[in-house]
Amino acid sequence: MRLRPNRFRGVRRAVSAVVLAVGVLGLPVPAHADDGADAYVDPLASAAYTPVLAWSECQDGFECASARVPLDYNQPNGEQIDLAVLKLAATDPAQRLGTLFVNFGGPGPSGVDRLRERAQWPWLFSPELRARFDLVSWDPRAVARSSAARCFSSVEQQLAFLGSVPEMPTAPGEETAYYNWSRDFAERCRQQAGPILDHASTANTARDLELLRRAVGDPKLSYHGISYGTQVGAVYANMFPSRVRAMAFDGSMDFEGNVTGHEGQGTVVPLDTRQDVAQGISETFEAFLRQCTAAGPRCDFAAGDPKLKWVVLAERARLSPIRLDGQAWTYSAIINAAAELSQSSTYPELATLLQRLFDAGTTLPGILPIAKGASYTGNRTEAFHAIQCADSTVPTDPEIYTRAAFSEDQRVPFFGRIPVFGSATCAFWQAHDADRYTGPWNRRTAAPILVLNSRFDPATPLPGAYAGAEQLAAARVVVIEGAGHSSMYVPSSCAERIKREYLFTGELPPDGTRCGIDRSPFD
Repeated sequence: MRLRPNRFRGVRRAVSAVVLAVGVLGLPVPAHADDGADAYVDPLASAAYTPVLAWSECQDGFECASARVPLDYNQPNGEQIDLAVLKLAATDPAQRLGTLFVNFGGPGPSGVDRLRERAQWPWLFSPELRARFDLVSWDPRAVARSSAARCFSSVEQQLAFLGSVPEMPTAPGEETAYYNWSRDFAERCRQQAGPILDHASTANTARDLELLRRAVGDPKLSYHGISYGTQVGAVYANMFPSRVRAMAFDGSMDFEGNVTGHEGQGTVVPLDTRQDVAQGISETFEAFLRQCTAAGPRCDFAAGDPKLKWVVLAERARLSPIRLDGQAWTYSAIINAAAELSQSSTYPELATLLQRLFDAGTTLPGILPIAKGASYTGNRTEAFHAIQCADSTVPTDPEIYTRAAFSEDQRVPFFGRIPVFGSATCAFWQAHDADRYTGPWNRRTAAPILVLNSRFDPATPLPGAYAGAEQLAAARVVVIEGAGHSSMYVPSSCAERIKREYLFTGELPPDGTRCGIDRSPFD
């Protein structure tokens, strides 16, 4: 639906009875009544109309709706896009507190799909929590069902191109192919994705969230952000500080570091390197090796010395790929698998994989040429870059990444290169969102913010969570004494209890609170 710029000018000055009539007709209702008492409210969102959510049943007790929001908030009555929204109603309506909006992280994955998959995970959403809140998630703009950024004209083209991505460079001279692929990908996205590419920043997602809050009728926002979802929350908290009822950040980020870096880092230090993700991966993997040793026969990689076996395995893979079940496992593939499986705390699977690779790598059939091939669906890769590259200042000289890869490999063996190249495609990105948010980060919110973070987190290291909390006006960090990325993957009933009590009351736990995990990954 397109609205001409001056069509509702009179409605903005109309009495409330006329506004109600507009709502009855199914048109967006202005939110001017929300704005008067705020010390700061983002003016672009204030000028937009509140979407009407027409909920309908969509299997397994969930309800679906579509929210119409501006593509460009500078033109609130211009082109509109639709956001896919999913709700699971509170199980005890009499005790319902409101809506808990959830962003599961990324950026790139579908919030709708993840809520369907994970709403029943009791360590994430306990029965007590689900009794008192409607759980709502959505596909953020540029993702999946919400005006997806699509860089290919067909699924076949997408599969062919994304399946051809060169492996992460692991030695000097291998970077050129990776940079050429990244440049080609950025050009394809600029040509194919359309105008959403220039309006995909987290700031615009925060504006969308504000419209969703207004649409469900909550006077203030209750929010649970996981991983990148904490960046969404921090941006919202500073664009709409007086609209915060309660915000729980889980696996939290260094918000300034993610956007501009500190003290001029943005243009000279790769994105994840300046957040020291490499050290987070390394410490989490070291925790895996320690827990594997402690688990004994319950860990498939425990026989002998797991740390020494890892070094032997990695150095063996540097020489040539290891053949396992018809697949070629290169050095790059093995260290990336180790990092990824550490992130999800799937330690038993990681141990089994490493032991099988260790066994295969010491026999002649383990050696064969690299064979490439991958399957891919959805638009997670496109959406990740559309959002991350819109948000973050990054170096644009490929030589900076090449030099950083060498120095980080020396500083953090095995894992130093992964963060260097993780967002290197942004160096070639051709879109620009003029409305991205770069600070300030310390506007005082109507309620303090709770931050949960694992002791060892490979994606959002604990020092970054502390840095992000320091940037906020009022926040407190609770450390989960486990290894893995966020309480979504590191179950802790203690952390869930603290989170839900905070979400119920808005009161933070005592300073210095710590939480254990429910069990060892090998139990």
